[in-house]
Amino acid sequence: MLRIIDARTREPVDAAPARRGLTRVEVHAPGSDTTNLRVLLVGDLLVRTLELGGTPVWALLTGGRRQAELRAGATTLGIRPFEDSPDVGAGLGESQVVHVITEGGTAPDGVRIAVAPVEPGAPDHCDPAVLRLALITRHHSTPVRLEAAGLDDAHATLARWRSSVARWARQPSRPVPDDVRNRLRDAWDDDLDVPRVLDVLRQVETEPDLADGARFETYAYADRLLGLDLTRDLGSPS
Repeated sequence: MLRIIDARTREPVDAAPARRGLTRVEVHAPGSDTTNLRVLLVGDLLVRTLELGGTPVWALLTGGRRQAELRAGATTLGIRPFEDSPDVGAGLGESQVVHVITEGGTAPDGVRIAVAPVEPGAPDHCDPAVLRLALITRHHSTPVRLEAAGLDDAHATLARWRSSVARWARQPSRPVPDDVRNRLRDAWDDDLDVPRVLDVLRQVETEPDLADGARFETYAYADRLLGLDLTRDLGSPS
């Protein structure tokens, strides 16, 4: 079960306290810069995690005057669409409301996830998948500094993983090992610890006793959260 650190109290809370109960995820992003894009990305990761656990989600965006620009950037980054947030309060049947905000930002009463800033802004012509990976390599509570070395590392990692996934897919399929599945779930259920998810994938990449078919299924499974299109190169020549 996903537990997140409430930015108001610094205490862990269940993101979905009622089994199969609706969770409303409301993102508050008043601008369209890379920090606000990261806030929306964390909202996307939260929605994906809840859905992987079988929780129904109502995903909403409360934006400012630059909402069109933010939505355009989100689409490029592979963030799934959020509905416009209506003027509603609690009591619409949801068992939990989680607000995703910028660090130091404001939101209505309720559980809050605060997202640390990104500096500087994303460079022009940056591959969106590379930018997405660079933004999720740090926990959402930790600031991200977009520097050339980090973006180059994200580019190299993404290219290597996509190539490996395409190669592993040519081998007989094998299920995701139970211990690997549990490590992945333990990571993303622990306050959306996506960097730890990435660490598990790095371990799986080099585990000598793991069948390539199991590596493929592990990466495909984890990508339901990560949204990096790791299976993009399936069927491409070696």
